[in-house]
Amino acid sequence: MGKNKIYIVLTRTKTILSRLIGFIKQDEYTHASISLDGELKQMYSFGRKYTYNPFIGSFVEESFNEGVFGRQKKLYGLVMEINVTAEQYNRAEALVNEFTANKNLYRYNYIGLINSLLNRESCNNYRFVCSEFVYYILNESNIVNFNISRNLVTPQDLLKIKGRITFKGNLKCFGNFKKESNESDFLQGYQYDSMSCSVECR
Repeated sequence: MGKNKIYIVLTRTKTILSRLIGFIKQDEYTHASISLDGELKQMYSFGRKYTYNPFIGSFVEESFNEGVFGRQKKLYGLVMEINVTAEQYNRAEALVNEFTANKNLYRYNYIGLINSLLNRESCNNYRFVCSEFVYYILNESNIVNFNISRNLVTPQDLLKIKGRITFKGNLKCFGNFKKESNESDFLQGYQYDSMSCSVECR
């Protein structure tokens, strides 16, 4: 993958919070993550600090096979690839590195989430919800601007970004899909052969 690409990962898990958000917003996707590499070896977001404790949230580094994602037998979602300039990429990378280096300072924005569900603005520089964080990185890197309070941006809103959906389906299959794909047939993710995956893909 070229360096000037950023990846947005949208998912919907079976956690109580995800179901609640989906019920209230009637959105297909309830969680957002950002990655700076096409293999999605490192994904960044805000979510549970501890897998089995829904009440403590923070800045997190995610993997499809660990944490909350790891508990899901199937993980429905999509991957969106966004072309950016070298300057935009470097800015996004610097911001992510800043969060990583100071991750103990950041907490999940529960108040912001409640206000978001009520369509009320509420921002705190050290508290974020998942989509608020992803949007913050993109906005501060001059990649996208929705002209709304960042806590009001939902995972579903991120689909408005001009990008290319490179995979849609069971993200548990993404690793096998990447191994078997190359640049010329990358869009075949929609028809990925479920028989080639160790878990059922639909």
